[in-house]
Amino acid sequence: MDVDAYINQFNGEVKKRLEVVRLLIRTTAPQAIESIAYGMPAYKLNNKPLVYFAGYAKHVGFYATPNGHEAFVEEFAKYKQGKGSVQFPNNQPLPTDLIKRVVVYRKEQLA
Repeated sequence: MDVDAYINQFNGEVKKRLEVVRLLIRTTAPQAIESIAYGMPAYKLNNKPLVYFAGYAKHVGFYATPNGHEAFVEEFAKYKQGKGSVQFPNNQPLPTDLIKRVVVYRKEQLA
């Protein structure tokens, strides 16, 4: 499976949100290598994980491990979180500026 196939298995709002997240990552880190890892879209820079994302019925999962979550702890606080993940609910505006800033931060960490 590639990222297009992954996104195309969704429809409606979830698919639209996944497309937005993908575009944000690709325009912010155009040199990142796109693939599927752990069953979700994954991006690597300099052979190291940049970010991952995944679609779910009620949210988009965003994974900026290993240190992206610590750097944005205050901004992520209003969202449900798991170990190394944050959930952006599908019934709330997608925080595109925050996602972009996390990608920039991770990109700088891997430079």
